[in-house]
Amino acid sequence: MAAPAITISYCVQCNWLLRAGWMAQELLSSFGPDLGSVSLVPGTGGIFEIRIDGAVIWDRKRDGGFPDAAELKRRVRDVLWPERDLGHLDGHGKAPPRP
Repeated sequence: MAAPAITISYCVQCNWLLRAGWMAQELLSSFGPDLGSVSLVPGTGGIFEIRIDGAVIWDRKRDGGFPDAAELKRRVRDVLWPERDLGHLDGHGKAPPRP
């Protein structure tokens, strides 16, 4: 099976290149060796969409804005490697709630 490909389509008119690049960097930092590619795809019309092998996992219009890094990593993990532990993003190391 080929390693998964992630594409981040972003609006050049809205100047979202830096945001798209930052999200690509976050994904590569967390999942780099297991990914086939992370691609940035320039577009127009307010697009900001993240896909894994063609399937949309985030759409700015549908999902109401932009994901933070933790939410994006959880969505990628949930699609590709549901058993994978994301450490502190999964709440490890937090003190138990007080009664």
